[in-house]
Amino acid sequence: MCLLLLVVLGLIFLYRRYRQGLILENLTGKYVFITGCDSGFGNLLARNLDNRGINVLAACLTERGAENLKKETSSRVHTVILDVTSTQSVCAAVKWASAIVGDKGLWGIVNNAGISLPCSPTEWMTKEDFFKTINVNLLGVVDVTIHFLPLIRKARGRVVNVASIAGRMTISPGGYCLSKYGVESFSDCLRREMKPFGVKVCIIEPGVFDTQITCVELLKKGMKTSWDNSSEEVRKSYGEKYYQQSLDFLDNVPAMCNKNLSLVTDCMEHALTAVHPWTRYSAGWDAKLIYLPLSYLPTVVTDYILTIKSPRPAGAI
Repeated sequence: MCLLLLVVLGLIFLYRRYRQGLILENLTGKYVFITGCDSGFGNLLARNLDNRGINVLAACLTERGAENLKKETSSRVHTVILDVTSTQSVCAAVKWASAIVGDKGLWGIVNNAGISLPCSPTEWMTKEDFFKTINVNLLGVVDVTIHFLPLIRKARGRVVNVASIAGRMTISPGGYCLSKYGVESFSDCLRREMKPFGVKVCIIEPGVFDTQITCVELLKKGMKTSWDNSSEEVRKSYGEKYYQQSLDFLDNVPAMCNKNLSLVTDCMEHALTAVHPWTRYSAGWDAKLIYLPLSYLPTVVTDYILTIKSPRPAGAI
């Protein structure tokens, strides 16, 4: 009986591996739109897809980012300046993309653009601080997706949304985790709505990687700004020691970061090119072995693990 069970499990594993490895044909005739291509995952994905002969519509926030990407890629890569928080900018990008793809439609869209700041203890922040992050990471994804969906439906293509393991378990204060939980919810709803049209929606859930989002200098600068803008009563309640220890904790971030960005872009490429893409992709050993398992444990356990080394406020009881 045990031997039969092992054989069945082995056959299921082999079938899944075979099914996972099936790649679409005629990729060279497809177009993929990617946001946030100035650096990080978006930049690497644009270069990788270019190397595979796929036409890339790369949206950058800055002229410098667009120029640098052009220097590193072929004529298959077209760049456009896009601010995902501006509907006017999004509409202009849709018009630009439509002129390029024509009747073929758009095979894929990768909502990759994102920020992590401001990211400080909740009481140090304002509603505007939360909105700044949510406006890029969540509302930007929603706005871009809504406006590009007609082109995606025309090609019966793919929507790939970059969430985070922080969208499965809250690991930091501020609007970042809020926005990523929102991306998860938006993607789940969109996947069910788009299924009748033959459009597939995939979610990428990276762990902690070495990108602009985890830049220690920027994180410290953002925390200092939040602290300086806090009221005197708040600063007194938390204390200068708490503030300094919070800054010191950020020095540990580089050791937590995975520098192999291709672990994430490989997932994005599979979502775009596989015959049977996955619904969710967890990228990075920390996502698979730490954060996902932690998200299923009792709250008291995860709270203890996540706060065991946290500094204590001066006013703590």
